[in-house]
Amino acid sequence: MVKQLWIIAGTICLGLGILGILLPVLPTTPFLLLAAFCYGRGSMGFYQWLVYRSPFGTYIRDYREGKGIPLRQKLLTLMLLWLSIGFAIGFVAESWWLRVLLFAIATGVTIHLARVKNRQPEEAALPGNPPQKGFLND
Repeated sequence: MVKQLWIIAGTICLGLGILGILLPVLPTTPFLLLAAFCYGRGSMGFYQWLVYRSPFGTYIRDYREGKGIPLRQKLLTLMLLWLSIGFAIGFVAESWWLRVLLFAIATGVTIHLARVKNRQPEEAALPGNPPQKGFLND
C-alpha cells in the first residue's frame, strides 16, 4: 500500500512537472526531481523509466550530476518566461499584489537559471570514433 502511494505521488509530481513546461509560474525541475524520488521509493521500474528512458531522463540526470543547462535552452526558457509573465502582468492580473508576485517569481526563476552553470556542447566525435550508445548514453 505504501509503495502504491509513492507511485501515485510520483505520478502527480510528474504531471505537475509536465504542466510546468507549459505554465511558467509552475516550476518543472523540482517536480521532476521529486517524481524521481517518489518513484525510487515506490517502484524501481517507474524510476528506471523516468530517469533512463523518458524524454525527461537526460534533463534529470544532467541536473542531478551538476552538468548544467545548455545556454540556448536557458535563453529560450527565460524569453518564454518573461513573455508570458509580462503578458500576465500587463493584460491578465488586475491587482497590484498579483503583479508584484508574478514579477518576483519571474525574477527568482531568472536568478536561479543564471546561477546554474552552462553545459558545454558535446565535443564532436573524431573520424573513426562514433559516439558510444548505451544504457546511460542514449
